[in-house]
Formats: sequence, C-alpha cells, structure tokens
Amino acid sequence: MRAVIQRVTHASVSINGATHAHIGKGFLVLLGIEEADTHEDIIWLSNKIIGLRVFNDADEKMNLSLSDIDGEILLVSQFTLFASTVKGNRPSFIKAARPEQAIPLYEQFILQLKNVLPQKVQTGVFGADMQIELLNDGPVTILIDSKVKE
Repeated sequence: MRAVIQRVTHASVSINGATHAHIGKGFLVLLGIEEADTHEDIIWLSNKIIGLRVFNDADEKMNLSLSDIDGEILLVSQFTLFASTVKGNRPSFIKAARPEQAIPLYEQFILQLKNVLPQKVQTGVFGADMQIELLNDGPVTILIDSKVKE
C-alpha cells in the first residue's frame, strides 16, 4: 500500500458537482493498493498514519499526532499511485490491484481507521470520478509505502 498524506486545514471531495465529504484540520490521505497488499499492510500503514507526529505543539515543533489535535481524515482511493513510467510516456498501472481485490482492502482500511478515530474518518467513493479541494497546511506532504519499512 502506498499513501500520500497531506496535512490540511480543510479538505473536501466532490462527485458530480456535489460535496460528498469534507473535513477540517487533519489529513487528506490518497491511498493506492497494489496486488501484493494484505491485511498486514492495512494494520501497519493505518497505525503509521494515525501515529504520524507532524502537527505543531506549543513550541511550533512538529510533535503532535492526529489524535493529539483531535484531527480528521479524508481517505480517497487512488490507483494512480502505482503508475509506472519506466517505459514510454503513457503510465502503466499493472501493479495496481484490480477492483475485486482493492475494494475489500480499501473497506478494511476504512474500518481500521474508524476503530481508532470514530466519527473522524470521511471517504471518497472507490472508482468514482472525484474532485478534491484542499488547503495544504505547511505545506506538509509525506509519502509512505508499506513495502518500504526501513
């Protein structure tokens, strides 16, 4: 699994011109799922995201986690995080999991986040054409891959 985490002041996702979900201060998480992903990736990555200390404390140092600031998460599936551009100019998405595998993992990921942050997790719609608006705070943008744990 691969996640792009953006610290935001607010973020929203719209579908067909209507706001589907929105959050205040917290993380916009773009989540890519690949064929090799398992439940272990869900546990490791969700814990990493929730424990990520990138919010400022009283001394203006990035030292607080999402839980510490009572922050929210907007989770959006994004298979394009597994784009390969090695050959040619048209990306290949061969490593991205097919929907029949990705949807159950995405739903498990949502449940895992909601177990820790009840009522603080909003989502996009898997496979939908979505428009995302955000105010990146910092800016702080972090890439985490569950297969790269070193």
